[in-house]
Amino acid sequence: MKAKSGDRHTMPVTRFAYAIGFAPHSPSPEEQTNVASASDTSAETAGDVLTVQGLRRTFDPGHAPVRALRGLDLTVARGEFVALMGPSGCGKSSLLKLIAGLDRPDGGSIVVDGEVLADLDEDDLARMRRRHIGFVFQFFELLDDMTALENVALAAVLCGLRRRQADERAAGLLDLLGMGDKLASYPGVLSGGERQRLALARALANDPTLLLADEPTGALDTIGTSEVLELLRRLHRGGQTILLVTHDPAVAAAADRVVHLLDGRIAADASPPDAGALP
Repeated sequence: MKAKSGDRHTMPVTRFAYAIGFAPHSPSPEEQTNVASASDTSAETAGDVLTVQGLRRTFDPGHAPVRALRGLDLTVARGEFVALMGPSGCGKSSLLKLIAGLDRPDGGSIVVDGEVLADLDEDDLARMRRRHIGFVFQFFELLDDMTALENVALAAVLCGLRRRQADERAAGLLDLLGMGDKLASYPGVLSGGERQRLALARALANDPTLLLADEPTGALDTIGTSEVLELLRRLHRGGQTILLVTHDPAVAAAADRVVHLLDGRIAADASPPDAGALP
């Protein structure tokens, strides 16, 4: 059943919250103020947004253990665009989930904009995500029974904005990403590229310190890939810090750095070649 106009943002908030990487806790009054003013403070703060040291993660240790990460070190500077590449199973997606606080490592440390994740309980991790993390998924994870505006505005509400502020922010983000004429459209009638632009707008609803993108072009055709890649470039030029997972060298070529993972460790870390980049 589609959401009625009088029931905006009263859809399954818990399902939506976990789909975009938030826990359904009420934001504090301080957060409600911080979300509205985050762009003013984060742009003025220099230094590293992300520091990962000695990170280890093993799955199913009691049976056939899979060592996803084996002492990984990574630093991402503020305003940097970093692409993670590597074969399936090398630990790329596992790393993003650990950085977002959606999973706990077996060892090592993660610091996101000065916050040591190991020191945070689940409520504090939810607050950290609301304040610092935007997450873009390969398969969109949109709510099909909510309009484009409602999908983005609900994310803003979960991050602490009041209803009217959330609607205004959602409309502004969608217009910025070329979706201003799709505010009342439902995800099911949008193209793949449009759905990923909608997912990107939702990930930006909290003005994140760090945008995490897990194969954001993996489910798109060439045209959709070019559209999303150009948006990521625009965000990067505007100062957004981005950590992106991709299998596509042409997508990775848009980044400042390309970090290659192999067997849970960094195998190479360098600036990408320009050749082969999508237009």
